Amino acid sequence: MAIYELQDLIAKIRKDSPFYREYYGKLPQKVALHDLPIIDQTRFWEVNTIRNNRVLTGPMHDGVVFFSGGTTGNPKFSIFSRDEFTEFTRTFGTGMAASGLRAGDRVANLFRAGQLYASFMIMSKSFELGPEPVLQFPITATTPHPEALKVIRDFDVDVIAGFVTSIINLADYYDANRELYPSTNIRKIFYTGEGVYPDQRASLERIFPGVKILSLGYASVDAGMLGHADPSCGPNEHRPFAQQTIFEIVDEDTEEPIDEADRPGKVVITNLTRLLMPIVRYPVGDRAMWVESGTASNRKFRLLGRSGEAARLASENIYYDDLRGLLDKFRQQLGITNYQIVLSRRDGIDLMTLRIAATASKELLAGQSAAIVEEIYQARPGIRDLVKARRSLPPEIEWVASNELFINDRTGKLRRIIDNKGLSA
Repeated sequence: MAIYELQDLIAKIRKDSPFYREYYGKLPQKVALHDLPIIDQTRFWEVNTIRNNRVLTGPMHDGVVFFSGGTTGNPKFSIFSRDEFTEFTRTFGTGMAASGLRAGDRVANLFRAGQLYASFMIMSKSFELGPEPVLQFPITATTPHPEALKVIRDFDVDVIAGFVTSIINLADYYDANRELYPSTNIRKIFYTGEGVYPDQRASLERIFPGVKILSLGYASVDAGMLGHADPSCGPNEHRPFAQQTIFEIVDEDTEEPIDEADRPGKVVITNLTRLLMPIVRYPVGDRAMWVESGTASNRKFRLLGRSGEAARLASENIYYDDLRGLLDKFRQQLGITNYQIVLSRRDGIDLMTLRIAATASKELLAGQSAAIVEEIYQARPGIRDLVKARRSLPPEIEWVASNELFINDRTGKLRRIIDNKGLSA
C-alpha cells in the first residue's frame, strides 16, 4: 500500500478530483503544505455525493463504504479502497499495540455494527491485522448485557473494547448482577470515540478492581487514523501516526499553524494513504494542543473536546448546521436570529444546552421549548436513547437576547459550539 509524498498526492488529486482541481485552481503547481487552503467542510460535503461525485478521484469498485455523521435524512459517506482500508486498519492495529494490547489478550469487541456504521468493522480488522495476535469475541454493542457477560464469563475474556457509553452500560449492569458472573476478571478496558471523565474512570475502577483503562486510539470515519497512545501518554493524550498522516493544530480564528505547546487550536489532518477520497488539510472537528515542544512529527498532543464543526454528546456527534436546519421551522414564528450549542456535565452526565436568540415574547418562547426538544429527538433518535440510558440529560433550551450569546472576545465571532465538559467533569 502506497504512502504518498505530499507533492505526488497533490499532483494526483489535482488531476483526478474535480473538487480539488477547482479548490486549488489558483495555486501554482508546486506548493508547500501551508500554501494549501484548509478544506471548507460545507463545500466538501456538498459535492461528496453518492451520485455525480466531484471529490473522488475514481470509481467506487472495491473497498468499503461507511456513513459518516449528519442526520439520517442527510447522510454523509466515506469510502476507502480495499488497499486503503487495509493500510488504515493495519496502522491502527500498531497503535493498539503501542497503547497496551498484548498477544493472548481475549478481547470483547463491543463496537457498533450494521447500517454502514464504521466502528465495529474498523476495530475488528485492526485487531486482526495488528502486530499482537489476540483472541477476539465479536459481541457488538447491541447484544443484550446478560448474553455479553455470559460470553465474557464462559470464555475468560479479560479485555473489553468499545465506546465509553457501551462499556459503562455493561459495567453498570454487571455491578448490579455480579452474583451471576462471579468469575469475570477484566484486566484492561480499551476505549475510543469519546473521552473517559474522572467520575467514569473512578466508577470503572471500582467495578473492576485493578483494571487498566487505556485509549485504543484516535480515528475518524472521514479522516482515518489520527493518533495512538503509548505508555508516556496521560488521559486524552496521543501521538500522530507520523508516517501516514500530517497532523496539524491551527488557530481557530486565523488558521495559522500552532507549533508551541499548551496553546489550544483545531485539528487539521492530511492523510497520505488515501487517494480515492482524498483528505488534505481537512478539519476533523476536534480541539487539541501540543504538550511537547518542538516540531517533531510524532510529538504528543492532548485532545480538548470538539471544535466549531461538530461536538460530542456522549457517543453522538452533534453538528451545528444540522441543528440549525432543525430550528428553521420555528424561526419565523419565534423570531430566531441565531443560536449556539453548549455542552457540559451535570452530576456526572453529559448535557446539551441550546442557547437561542429570539425576539418573540417570553411566554411564547417558553411554550415552544418542549416542541424543540421533541424535534431534536425526532431528527436524532440516538440522543433520546442516550437520555433513556442516563448517558445524557434531556436537552435544555435557554432563550437569550442576541447580545447575550457568547462570542470570541478577540474577533467578535459567535462561538457556535462551546464544549465545557472538561471544565465541569
